[in-house]
Amino acid sequence: MKKYNYYFAAFSAFFLWGFFSLALKPISSYPSLDILFYRVFFSVFTLTAINLIFRRKNLKKNWEDFKIMPKKKRQKIIILTLVGSLILASNWLIFIYVINHINVKAGSLAYLICPILTTVFAFFLLHEKLNKWKWTAVCISTISCVLLSLNHFQDIFYSLVVASTYALYLVSQRKNSEIDKFLVLNIQLLFIALLILPFYPSYSGAVPTAPLFYMCLFCIVVLFTIIPLFLNLYALKGLDSSTVGILMYINPIINFTLAVFYFKEEVSLLQMVSYSLILISIIIFNKKVLFGKKNKSKVIVQDSKSI
Repeated sequence: MKKYNYYFAAFSAFFLWGFFSLALKPISSYPSLDILFYRVFFSVFTLTAINLIFRRKNLKKNWEDFKIMPKKKRQKIIILTLVGSLILASNWLIFIYVINHINVKAGSLAYLICPILTTVFAFFLLHEKLNKWKWTAVCISTISCVLLSLNHFQDIFYSLVVASTYALYLVSQRKNSEIDKFLVLNIQLLFIALLILPFYPSYSGAVPTAPLFYMCLFCIVVLFTIIPLFLNLYALKGLDSSTVGILMYINPIINFTLAVFYFKEEVSLLQMVSYSLILISIIIFNKKVLFGKKNKSKVIVQDSKSI
């Protein structure tokens, strides 16, 4: 029964993230930089409060573990954490800009191709191996991107930039596993906040006074940042990363559905074909996870029957 709880947690996290555009679109009149400022500041405040109030034992344990680590490992953790914070900040800013000033479909496409780009970056940067099925999926995804760029170069360009920054963030953090992930995120956001704080007086607009802005910001910080991260951390306790990775595609599928049926964005036949190719590439890419376990379970059932 507990296994289903892990699946439900992962599903709920990506299901929530799929509706992120609903909180961004109502405040699209505000500059993207302002939204980033307030998202970072409010997220840091909330995450720090959670860690200091509810996770003090965890903080103490992580600090003790960090102090006894070799110097090189400590330096590696610090570099990966700070570099990751810079990549994450750029991803957030570009994503907000794309959703509010390009279109929702571009944001949806970004997170459809993100898992493919993550694997390609991991192949070149971390020297992880790819089998023929995964290379086939990468090629199909590339073809779909080329098709989309024929008439919508701006969309595909921004989608690739968003996907690339998030993929680089994931790859950079794969080797940053010695410290609690939630604490790492808190440190990264705190570092981002300290970096952008000097620019806030010069580059921010007037302090928002409309209640709608703070209502949407509250949703962004709580519903689309804090809660999904907690659910993801809980899910990863009982599920492997590949299973959680498959469930990630709930997010862009909901995004694309909202773009077509709620925001009434136009979708051409070429775009539909391209998105279909991406979905096919996703299935091929995760062939072993999607179908391998099923076949394995059948073998186990057959063996149990023979016994």
